[in-house]
Amino acid sequence: MGILTDDMKRVVLEQKLGFAATVCPDGTPNLSPKGTTTVWDDDHLVFADIYSPGTVANLQHNPAIEINVVDPDVRKGYRFKGTGIVLTEGARFEEIVAFYRQRGTQFTIRSVVLIKVERALPLVSPAYDSGASEDEIRARWHGYRDSLPPTSKS
Repeated sequence: MGILTDDMKRVVLEQKLGFAATVCPDGTPNLSPKGTTTVWDDDHLVFADIYSPGTVANLQHNPAIEINVVDPDVRKGYRFKGTGIVLTEGARFEEIVAFYRQRGTQFTIRSVVLIKVERALPLVSPAYDSGASEDEIRARWHGYRDSLPPTSKS
């Protein structure tokens, strides 16, 4: 049995957007959204490098990575810590690119990052500390978003 539970996979597959944290050569953090984050198998996540030069360079220097994926409506998700490998050629690279193409990705994929998940932990908003249910949290955030003024369209 792999490290990724059914619920972890569900959240990643539903949300698709992960925030990847890597370490820059000077030791500072780099946080970057990855809109192609998905489950590869029971132990791996993957994202396509559409335009991620900083993330890719950081991983080539230090393969440590954490990806956070959160459902914004219920304020729950997971943090996935592991090791990222940058693939730019070969059978696995071609297999992953084909996977994205079959799902409609039309952008140029420069490389793919395959993350071996070594540790996965839940992320839960402190809003639940009061005993609120998921439905209550969802209703609060929907109410908040509905209260925002419409944005102007240019």
